[in-house]
Amino acid sequence: MPVPGLRETKKQETRQLISDHATRLFIAQGFERTTIAEIAAAARVAKKTVTNYFARKEDLALDHQEEFAASLAGAIGGRAAGESALAALRRAFADAVAARDPVAGFSGPEFARMVAESPTLTGCLRGLHDQREHHLALALAEATGAEADDITVRTAAGLLGTVHRVLFHRIQALTLACRSNDEIAEIIGAEATRAFDLLEPSLGEYAA
Repeated sequence: MPVPGLRETKKQETRQLISDHATRLFIAQGFERTTIAEIAAAARVAKKTVTNYFARKEDLALDHQEEFAASLAGAIGGRAAGESALAALRRAFADAVAARDPVAGFSGPEFARMVAESPTLTGCLRGLHDQREHHLALALAEATGAEADDITVRTAAGLLGTVHRVLFHRIQALTLACRSNDEIAEIIGAEATRAFDLLEPSLGEYAA
């Protein structure tokens, strides 16, 4: 990977600084009650600087949006030869749980509570789940040579996306119940097996 220049490094540092201060304020005060002006003051930058780096206020709180939306499609694109879509997604989810990946839902209790208590962020999260399912459908269409609006593709993406949506919310619920990440990983590992097993009869060989 090329080493970023001084200007790019400075921009990344500024973006991270703003994001860190925003998250701290959101957790302390609540997302809706925190203003862009307060974030700018905490980060010691101009208000315009904040909006230049983050087009929307919710982008300051949910800073893994692109990675989240592309995660399921990425697992399809990276599957092994002969591996079905279900098998690839099952394996990728197990890897995410083992890594305690925030994209899978391991966000910590304070962050999970911040999202749960904010109507704006919960709505944004629903939209991200919809985006993730849409990208998954496009990846499945490419993998099977079907049209993106093919009913089989849409149904498969809906089923696979729903399992991941349910497991994400389950991780968040366990986090809010003050379970440790290790406890959550053990519980969700067993529950994910049961959830994915439900799809084996219909999707076990799909897109292999």
